Amino acid sequence: MLDSALPRDQAAAARTRPSLTRDLTAKNLDFGAPVFIRAFKESNELELFVFNRKSEKFELFRTYVIAKSSGHLGPKLAEGDGQVPEGFYTVPPTAMNPKSQFHLSFNIGYPNDFDRANRRTGSAIMIHGSCVSIGCLAMTDEKIEEIYTLCAAAHAGGQKAFHVHIFPFRMTHGRMAKTAGSEWQSFWKNLKQGYDNFESTRRIPEITVRERQYIIR
Repeated sequence: MLDSALPRDQAAAARTRPSLTRDLTAKNLDFGAPVFIRAFKESNELELFVFNRKSEKFELFRTYVIAKSSGHLGPKLAEGDGQVPEGFYTVPPTAMNPKSQFHLSFNIGYPNDFDRANRRTGSAIMIHGSCVSIGCLAMTDEKIEEIYTLCAAAHAGGQKAFHVHIFPFRMTHGRMAKTAGSEWQSFWKNLKQGYDNFESTRRIPEITVRERQYIIR
């Protein structure tokens, strides 16, 4: 009765918040704390980090299997190419969609300043429920309820926008060595700067765009 009477996002929160709060508490994390999302196309993994207010660092809370994506390794270049983007994105409250045709969703913000500087086009790139995708990351309805609830709670808790970093693969030195000769090697080296920064600090780097490159601080 409760679920049917509430809007979709509120019903999802009612279903998931008790178990999320329990599991967060077990890791000394708080419901409503800032969040950060990282996704890896090659391994079909989406990581959700939660900010630990004591250590002032982000800690991994959950790793989800991406149910469906499309395209191949490499960035999204144009509307309709079926590619999942690669890069650094932010999601404000206005990008959350509790009435999505794919249960619940949020727009990652593609194209960003870097994409526009490089004349990349496209729109409506989402992380959403269901198991179908054309350029988006589909997580299943069950998983998106958890992800959406945590992200919405972070917004409500004061996070103006959470970050979503999408990589082709885990950007270790060994994996990067295998990219020799790829047309995207230079682009991936630029992404690796952001990957390495977070790996070493567990804080979100300041990212700007200059001369068609990401600048990581």
